Amino acid sequence: MTQFLFRDDAYLQSSEAQVTAVTPDGGILLDRTVFYAASGGQPGDSGRLVRADGSVLAIATAVHPDGDKTRIVHVPAEGQSPLRAGETVRAEIDWDRRHRLMRMHTALHLLSVAFPFPVTGGAVGEDKGRLDFDMPEVPEDLAAIEARLNAMVSADHAVTTEWITDAEMEAKPDLIKTMKVKPPMGQGRVRLVRIGPVDLQPCGGTHVTSTSEIGALALGRIEKKGRQNRRVSVVFAEG
Repeated sequence: MTQFLFRDDAYLQSSEAQVTAVTPDGGILLDRTVFYAASGGQPGDSGRLVRADGSVLAIATAVHPDGDKTRIVHVPAEGQSPLRAGETVRAEIDWDRRHRLMRMHTALHLLSVAFPFPVTGGAVGEDKGRLDFDMPEVPEDLAAIEARLNAMVSADHAVTTEWITDAEMEAKPDLIKTMKVKPPMGQGRVRLVRIGPVDLQPCGGTHVTSTSEIGALALGRIEKKGRQNRRVSVVFAEG
């Protein structure tokens, strides 16, 4: 298992770690990591691993191998020198990119409040995010919805995490907003993200600690993706 340092501190940008294994195609497993692995619509982190001799290995992304949510593989960019199991490295994420993903991921939680419809999909981007909703018709008052979205941002709601057991999660299905993606269960507990008094839902992603850190938002395109499926995009207003 990999120790996921980002779960306790999403603002941790680097950490010492030991290489526990290297996959046949060069993927690197560490005993602990600050790298978030692609999951739940949020891309994996990029960054670098610094070896004891000071040389640098660029990391293109991080993934869960074969769907194993207990481990993270750091995928090197092309042309990198291989590492060996047992080496000690310093893992460093691309913080500017991660922070924008944290802001956008939290913004999408607020978007699911502004549009109170079942969620059928989503994706977190550095500049734009989107949620797909089971929404028969597009609301007419989009300006009012955008204003409500930004009011939640400026309200400076605290963003916190908590854990409940698998059994508690099963007893509270109303917490799950996504129709197709269910929270990972089977490890005994499920992580919840709470945004002040406005939202509570299971999520394993990284988030800012206050909604005001997101910054002003603007609704983007709303696209029809099926008889009742509508794709709603949101962007950072500063561009």
